Amino acid sequence: MTMDIVYHTGTKHLEVQAMYEIAQLIGSALDLDKALSEILRILHDTLKMERATLVLPDKDGSRLVIKASYGITSEERRRGVYRLGEGVIGKIFESCYPFVVPDINKEPLFLNRTGARRDLSKGTISFIGVPVKLLDKPVGVLTVDRLFGPDISFEEDIRFLTVVAMLIGQFLNLHEAIADKERLLIEENQTLRAELNSRYNRHNIIGQSKIMQDVFKYIDKVAASRATVLLLGESGTGKELVARAIHLASPRKQRPFIKVNCAALPDNLLESELLGHEKGAFTGAIATKKGRFELADSGTLFLDEIGELPLQLQAKLLRVLQESQFERIGGTRTITVDVRIIAATNRSLEQCVAANTFREDLYYRLNVVPIVLPPLRERREDIPLLLDHFMARSNKYHGRRVRFSRPVIEFLTDYRWPGNVRELQNLVERLVIMTDRDLVKMTDLPSSMLAEPEPEPMHVKDAGSHDVPVRRVGPRRHLRRLYDIERAEIEAALKRHGWVQAKAARELGLTQRQIGYRIKKYGLQPPEYY
Repeated sequence: MTMDIVYHTGTKHLEVQAMYEIAQLIGSALDLDKALSEILRILHDTLKMERATLVLPDKDGSRLVIKASYGITSEERRRGVYRLGEGVIGKIFESCYPFVVPDINKEPLFLNRTGARRDLSKGTISFIGVPVKLLDKPVGVLTVDRLFGPDISFEEDIRFLTVVAMLIGQFLNLHEAIADKERLLIEENQTLRAELNSRYNRHNIIGQSKIMQDVFKYIDKVAASRATVLLLGESGTGKELVARAIHLASPRKQRPFIKVNCAALPDNLLESELLGHEKGAFTGAIATKKGRFELADSGTLFLDEIGELPLQLQAKLLRVLQESQFERIGGTRTITVDVRIIAATNRSLEQCVAANTFREDLYYRLNVVPIVLPPLRERREDIPLLLDHFMARSNKYHGRRVRFSRPVIEFLTDYRWPGNVRELQNLVERLVIMTDRDLVKMTDLPSSMLAEPEPEPMHVKDAGSHDVPVRRVGPRRHLRRLYDIERAEIEAALKRHGWVQAKAARELGLTQRQIGYRIKKYGLQPPEYY
């Protein structure tokens, strides 16, 4: 009697200890599979329960599979698959009642599907299975092996395992609720990204500035028409990107988009590229070749750097634009095409017309719908978005995790970017490749960027408090005088503000980077440094 009391008391203590560890685990676990496996390990280590499994329905609910296990191999676990109602496990799930097999070798319903108990002697293994329930509905089966004789009572084990199964059911329910919330957050995140893309990445062009929003409106309006478009802007502002956006937003989007760089080909080859040639038309013409106009039939032809087109070709281009007809070089057959023309240039075609290097009639034929693309320095609010976009793309391509420090972002946002978006993209690519650490600092930037003078005029105050622009250009005899004026004004502003650069810069209409460059240029220092 005393031995029974000691055994019962010791078992209760171990059960309480196991329950405490399981509760602690469930309260802090984030990984479902790992947590379930740890619960089964606790049952083994604390209560000496041997092989343990947690069986749950598969995704379509047609079969029961082992979700977590302890004491069986991966191969044995893969074999543990049961149809609903099949074997002991199937009966437990179907009936929602616990089941005890005192000797698995004498129970015909015990299938030993995993094969984990083949090497043990007969009559030594007892099997206990309890349903895992949620709201009185079965969601799984918890099973353990006991290495006791058939005279042992299993009521205590069943009661304990039923409580554990209840905790597991609550844990599964909590995990499913968390998973549902995560899925909802992912969907909301995707929706927000789509909204941001529609606002800041329209037509695959990044821009939140008002000036870029105006460009997007032009694209939307002109895309549906057949009108010729002339894209104007500095080199690197994304003229080809806009041309492709117009094509993709037009009814011709399923048809070809053909590009010709008029500055990249010699004059004697450019005509052949545009109009094509017949076999034998000139030396080397060993076969008939279609020109870009034919290849772009029913689609869009993008003539980049149109200002570089030689005069002798301009007349032929004008005819194609007006009549949609031409002949190949060496050919006599007139070819008719339906091509939408988008031209681009970083030159002033009006000045070219005045200089007699560009035909006036061709200029007016091209200048039906002009779209001016702003330089990057006029859309500074887009620079952080562009930096983030190109950094993410370069990191993915090169397998890096590089990011910009805050001072670098501020500096690059204020930088002039003479090469515009193309320069920015190339810089980001170079930094991702060359930077040894994951954080780009000011010292990682090219020295040419840090030391580059600002060509914009600096506004200083005259005696009447009027803004007077001072430029570092003009005849050489004025350079020294302008140098002295600028130096004196900057030094005076610094003295008025106690050498606080930010305040002096605001008064002079400069950025901190600009005033920092000028302080270095003129060798200015606070009085205590002299």
